Amino acid sequence: MLKELVWQSLSAVHDPEIRKPITDLEMIELRSVSSAGEVSAQLKLTVHGCPAAKSIERAVREAITKTAGVTSLELSVTVMTPDERNRLIQQIRPQRGMQFAPGTLTRIIAVSSGKGGVGKSSITASLALELSASGYRVGLIDADIFGFSIPLLMGLVDSDGRTVSPTRVGNMIMPPLANGVSTISIGMFLGDKAAQETAVSWRGPMLHRTLEQFLRDVYFGDLDYLLVDLPPGTGDIALSFGQLLPHAEVLVVTTPQTSAASVAVRSGLLAHQNGQTVIGVVENLSSMRLPDNSLIHPFGTGGGELVAQNLNSAFAKTSPEFAPVGLLTQIPFSEAYRRALDNKGLATFNSQADPAAVAIKQLASKIVARGRNLSNKQLPLQPR
Repeated sequence: MLKELVWQSLSAVHDPEIRKPITDLEMIELRSVSSAGEVSAQLKLTVHGCPAAKSIERAVREAITKTAGVTSLELSVTVMTPDERNRLIQQIRPQRGMQFAPGTLTRIIAVSSGKGGVGKSSITASLALELSASGYRVGLIDADIFGFSIPLLMGLVDSDGRTVSPTRVGNMIMPPLANGVSTISIGMFLGDKAAQETAVSWRGPMLHRTLEQFLRDVYFGDLDYLLVDLPPGTGDIALSFGQLLPHAEVLVVTTPQTSAASVAVRSGLLAHQNGQTVIGVVENLSSMRLPDNSLIHPFGTGGGELVAQNLNSAFAKTSPEFAPVGLLTQIPFSEAYRRALDNKGLATFNSQADPAAVAIKQLASKIVARGRNLSNKQLPLQPR
């Protein structure tokens, strides 16, 4: 009886990277449970140097010792054998292939822009954190290979400039978690700070393979949302992304300037040509509140509305039944938001009353309200 109670307590302990119970993953073995309440157990980590080793061990000890009837615990910690690790891989990824293929229940939201410097990456990271804080399972791919900034924005860079590295389990890559968001970036594979500051100069085929590997070899598990930070413009990555994930939804980011808006339209047009759905426009740096509480518009006005209008006009010519594109939100300049970006990542931005935070929350709510399109998708239901 006590053994069943202990096992039930352990089933509540999840591997933080795989996000499944350690009992299902065969990571824990109860060697003996005596009538006097003495428990002997063995914890099997997936790999040497597992970054979550201490937290998993702590959770296991707490789960067992707090079980009613347990008087003592002897816990040994080892690493899985190659055969055990292969069984684990086959269990969670029985078929190695492209994740999030057409038919997936995961909503794929790509954030694009026509030019750099409009805040596309910070909006992607903020949206991922907001969705995660709302209870959704979220993954984030930094597809901006040349200008990657997601590790810094998500707080995955230490004080010495080193980026947190993913864990490799066989041929799978386990993405680091940042406030519940499974995050992957090319910056995680470049090593120390000196390597981080080296320019990535790859041609199209290499870029395509990198994005393909992120979608094939990185284990995200079951997600509600996968956010993708696309590079600015309509280059190789945007084309590869359209080829690999033609069913994705796309947000177009612009600033209020007419010059930025005219360029932003092009990224929306490319998404439409790829068969993807443009779900809306986000206008960043729309306004700024001065100390005397007056409002100014340093970058002008109307850019977001202009992008939406131009996209609607263009789509109407080729797809008469298209869903109209609207301006989803306008994000004002926020000094507190800017400090968080430059400090330890957006997770340190806790001011829910800040106008930028309110706008991000509004954006997340509108995306959630849009819901999934379940047409032609197979639901994970089985007859009994």
